[in-house]
Amino acid sequence: MSDLLGVAVLGAGHMGADHVRRIGTTVGGARVVAVADPDTARAEAAVAGRAGVSVHGDALAALAAPGVRAALVASPEAAHEEVLLAACARGLPVFCEKPLTPDAASSFRVVEAEARLGRRLIQVGFMRRYDAEYAALKSLLDSGHLGRPLMLHCRHRNVASPPHFTSEMLISSSVSHEIDAARWLLGQEITAVTVLRPTPSGDAPQGLLDPQLVLFETSGGALVDVEIFVNCGFGYEVRCEAVCERGSAQVGDDRAMAVHFTGQARQDVAQDYLVRFADAYDREVRAWVTAARSGGAAGPSAWDGYAAAAVAEAGVRALREGSRVTVELAERPGLYG
Repeated sequence: MSDLLGVAVLGAGHMGADHVRRIGTTVGGARVVAVADPDTARAEAAVAGRAGVSVHGDALAALAAPGVRAALVASPEAAHEEVLLAACARGLPVFCEKPLTPDAASSFRVVEAEARLGRRLIQVGFMRRYDAEYAALKSLLDSGHLGRPLMLHCRHRNVASPPHFTSEMLISSSVSHEIDAARWLLGQEITAVTVLRPTPSGDAPQGLLDPQLVLFETSGGALVDVEIFVNCGFGYEVRCEAVCERGSAQVGDDRAMAVHFTGQARQDVAQDYLVRFADAYDREVRAWVTAARSGGAAGPSAWDGYAAAAVAEAGVRALREGSRVTVELAERPGLYG
């Protein structure tokens, strides 16, 4: 057991509890040794039946618990900066669910803290990079077989939004995945954002601007459009089509079982991101554990988290002002190449 990476999971909600399960049953090379959540009853429930796990109401206490060699952050975004800086100070590898922090300024403080160390410790949870379909699309685009990418058409739909969801969170929380996916697929930075707002759906909660159409411009001259619709009612759908000079490619078509019977045809639609991206979550945490066991990090970096936060801020401003907003990025530290 001593050879296993001891992980402190910070946050025991929907995502944190799923990561506790994942590390305990799916991902090798690690075990959960501490869990923190202000709701200690929730933390106890997340680790029920698992021996040798300490439960804490405070995240910093969990970081200092015996046996902790790495941390997985799945707490609300407002708590991320403090624990990320504390983990950097301790030299602990960290997996941080997106967003890195709630805003670009605090995200860049994390970037600076890691850059001062001179080595990467932080991996951000943009799991689409680990989805088999998205990885295949990335390889195809990088091969140049289809020519230069001209446009990405993206669709992101949820069954229903949580009660606390705001119009701004459609961009800062949901579209943040498309922000990172677009930057990664194209190998370009996003330079400007425009948000268009149709008449809200009748099924959207009162005051929620849902759906929205978000348009990104990139440093390489590509355009990216994102339909974000978080109260579509029927299922969870994420799709991306790349339109290139000599062809196009699309990922995210329904892959669920199709059933034909008595003159009917039916195909199930995923209802949750934990279902649609189950394999991607496993792959990304497995990659993180491998890197963390060597004292480092892999995959999406703190810089990627900062860039996503900066684009999201521009997007929220574009939503509020009804105008095109340019994205301002700080100088990239040499650590991030």
